[in-house]
Amino acid sequence: MNENKEIDIGTEILHSKKIMSSYGSGKLVSHLVDGVINFILFYFYEAEVGLNSWLVALGLVIYAVWDGFNDPLIGYITDRPFKFTKKWGRRFPWIIFAFIPWLISFVLLFTPPDVNAQEQPWIIFGWLVGTLCLYDFLESIVTVNSRALFPDKFRGKSERLKASAFTVYIGFVGVVLGFIIPPIFIIYGNIGSFALMAWACIIVSIICGILMIPGIRDDKECVENYLAKCEGQEREPFFKVLKQTVKQKSFVIFLIMFILYLSLTHLMVGSLFYFDRYVLKSGMITILTLFMLLGGLISIPIWLKLNKKFGDNRKTMILSGMVMVFTALLFTFLTDIAVIMIVTFIFGIGVGGNWVMIEPVFSDVIDESIVKSERRREGIYNGIRNFFAQLGKVIQALTLAIVHELTGFVEGADAQPPLALIGIRLHIGIIPAIYMGIGLLVFWKFFDITPEKAQYFKQKLIELGL
Repeated sequence: MNENKEIDIGTEILHSKKIMSSYGSGKLVSHLVDGVINFILFYFYEAEVGLNSWLVALGLVIYAVWDGFNDPLIGYITDRPFKFTKKWGRRFPWIIFAFIPWLISFVLLFTPPDVNAQEQPWIIFGWLVGTLCLYDFLESIVTVNSRALFPDKFRGKSERLKASAFTVYIGFVGVVLGFIIPPIFIIYGNIGSFALMAWACIIVSIICGILMIPGIRDDKECVENYLAKCEGQEREPFFKVLKQTVKQKSFVIFLIMFILYLSLTHLMVGSLFYFDRYVLKSGMITILTLFMLLGGLISIPIWLKLNKKFGDNRKTMILSGMVMVFTALLFTFLTDIAVIMIVTFIFGIGVGGNWVMIEPVFSDVIDESIVKSERRREGIYNGIRNFFAQLGKVIQALTLAIVHELTGFVEGADAQPPLALIGIRLHIGIIPAIYMGIGLLVFWKFFDITPEKAQYFKQKLIELGL
C-alpha cells in the first residue's frame, strides 16, 4: 500500500494546465519588472542621471539591508492564520492587496527629481533609496506569498515539474518583454524616456495581473488542513523560527548556490547596456537578448527529459550551471557579433535549465523543513530566499562600482577610456563566471537531498496531514 501511495504522490496531477498557466502569469509580471530593474537601474542612475557609481552602489546596499529585515518578517507574518484566511485563503488576499501599489512604486524608481546629480547628489540618492525600499516592501508582499503558494499548491514531483515548466515558459515571456520594451522606448540621454518605458511595463503587468487571479487562489482543502493543524498550536517567536530555518543544511546550501547564480545573471544582464553602448557600439542589444531567451525557451523540454532520465534534480541543476559558467567565460574575449550571438544562445540554454529546476529543488527543501518541524513555513522560507535574491543585486552593484572605479569609468559620458572597456568585458564575463562556479562547487559537494530523500518527505507529509 505504501508503495502505491508513493507512486501516486509522485505522479498525480491535481491542477489543470489553465491553472498552471494562470499561476505563471504572476511570474511574468515579477520577471518583467524585476528584470527591468536588474537590466537598467544601475545604468540609469549612473550613466543617465549622472549619480556617482559609489552612491548608486550604496543605495542598493541599504536596500538589501532593509530587505534583510523586511522579507523574513513579511514571510513570518503571512504564515499565520487571520480572520480572512478561511474565506479568502492564506496567500491570495496578500497578493491582491499589494499588487497595484507595487507597480506604482516601480514607476517612481524611474521618475527621479529634476535636479543635477553632480551638484545635488543627495537628493537623487535619497530618492533612489526611498523608492527602492518602498518597492521592496510591496514587492515582497506579492512575491513571498506567490512563491510560498507553489510548494503548497503543487505537491507531487511530476506536478511540480510540469507547473515549473509552465511557469518558466510564461516567465520567459516576462524576461523577453523586460529586454524588448526598454530599447523600444529608451533614448540615450533622455531621462523622460525611461519613465515612458516604465508605464509600458505597467500596462502589460496589469493585464497579466487579471489573468493570474485563478492561479493564485489557495486550494480550499489545503487551507482547511492548515487551519485544522493550527488549532491548539502556540505562536512561535519570530527569531526562534528564523534560527531554525538557517540551521537546515539543505536550505543554507541552496541559498549559497542561489545567490551566486543570481550574481552571475544580474551582473551579466546589468552589463549588457554597457557592453552594447561602449564596447560593441552595435545597437544589437535587443537581438542579443532574444538569442539568449530563444536558447532558454528551446532548451526547456530538453532539460525536462534529461531530468527524467537522471531522476535527480541536483544533477540537472549542476549540468545547466556548468553551461552558464563556460559561456560566461567566453564573453570576456569575444569581439565578433555573429560568434557572440551563438554563445549568447548557448548561454540561454544553461539559463533555461536553472529556471526549470529552481522551484522543484527549493520545494524539496520546503518539504524537508515541514517534515522536521511539522509546520508549514513557506512564507518565512521564501522571505529569506527573497532577501538572498536582493543580495545578488548588491553583488552586482558593488562589482560594477569597484570595477568602474578601478578602471576609470566616466559617469554620464558618451565614450569610455580603453581601461574602462576592459573592465566592462570583465564584469560581463569572467567575474560572473567565477561567482557561479563557486556556487556550483558548494551545491555539488554539500546539497544532500537525494531522490530517495525527496520521496520520503512527500510520503511523510501525507502521513502528517500537511
